[in-house]
Amino acid sequence: MTADAPLILTLNGGSSSIKFAVFEAGGSLRLLLRGALERIGLPGAALRVKGLVRGDTFSRPVAATDHGMAVGLLMDWIEERIGRDALKAVGHRVVQGGPKYSEPARITAEMIEELRRLSPVDPEHLPEEILLTEAFHHRFHDLPQVACFDTAFHHDLPRVARLLPIPRRYEAQGVRRYGFHGLSYEFLMGELARLAGAEAAQGRIILAHLGSGASLAAVRGGKSIDTSMGFTPAAGVPMGTRSGDLDPGLVGYLARTEAMSAKQFAEMANLRSGLLGVSETSSDVRDLLDRETQDVRAAEAVALFCYQVKKWIGAFAAALGGLDTLVFAGGIGEKAPAVRARICSGLGFLGIELEEERNAANAGVISVPASRLTVRVIRTNEERVIAETVCRVLGVGMTLKGEVCGHATK
Repeated sequence: MTADAPLILTLNGGSSSIKFAVFEAGGSLRLLLRGALERIGLPGAALRVKGLVRGDTFSRPVAATDHGMAVGLLMDWIEERIGRDALKAVGHRVVQGGPKYSEPARITAEMIEELRRLSPVDPEHLPEEILLTEAFHHRFHDLPQVACFDTAFHHDLPRVARLLPIPRRYEAQGVRRYGFHGLSYEFLMGELARLAGAEAAQGRIILAHLGSGASLAAVRGGKSIDTSMGFTPAAGVPMGTRSGDLDPGLVGYLARTEAMSAKQFAEMANLRSGLLGVSETSSDVRDLLDRETQDVRAAEAVALFCYQVKKWIGAFAAALGGLDTLVFAGGIGEKAPAVRARICSGLGFLGIELEEERNAANAGVISVPASRLTVRVIRTNEERVIAETVCRVLGVGMTLKGEVCGHATK
């Protein structure tokens, strides 16, 4: 692949996947391709690439027994198809920035050591994210890398919203409510301002990022004032395999009755709970909607998810002192009209009323014209936020009329 402008690679490492995208950074930011290494460490591991402007579109099996092997395969493919010289920077989604990192920053040895210290907070993501940064540093030693922290959007939560009701000494250790999905929320707020105007983006807003990981955020005056996830991404609403909020007494009960260790409890709450745990069949809402008329477990899993999201919307409307805009995003939020309808059913007292045909079509605005507030569906784009952030932090790309990579400089 050859390019007339610098290329930026974005990486999003998960527990069993590495998602990536390549952007061309010129006068505006252009997505060239996206892909993923999927099912790392599992049977059927594959490299999938979709070329959007030029290049390959393919899916092929790969031998990726662990993340080290997977990132090696990815770097091999990047060298072959993109080339060392064309690639100018790498941007990483880093789930947890802790109390220290409230802004994106170039990755340094000092930052990596701090992320290692934070790894016990999020053992599902941080070790793999550290591995990705180190692997690229060893292969492409002079290539600058930027960390984009998912917690940054919520870093300045009001104190009452970030305090945990546990002994105060733990706060000094960084134990607080952090919130996540910040890159998605940053994109959604930018899109809301573009679509509805700056005044709407300064209003009382609930953002619902609903996917295999799910959370909600309450935003007022453009700032996060509360969010459903807490110290870890396991808190809040039920998700694909995560439990969401649980009674802490359950830890002691299972330790006594099943000799369950802390590690086993964390694995259960993160990997075998949520939609999968309740349905006993699938973590995917699409599967559960297909089965719900024949399988009461699937029906109950969907009902529990919708009920809990509805409760958080009501709670955040109270925290905001009212509601002007509700935004659905994420795989479920963007593509599951039945789930949106069930969540919004009964919320007419808040002014939420959906227009059935527009909701069924996944339209941009799905509330009735006469509704007191606007309900929107916005397709989120974390990769673009990462690429734009790299441009801003490193000054990559051309500067035209006060813009870098197509967005106003800050």
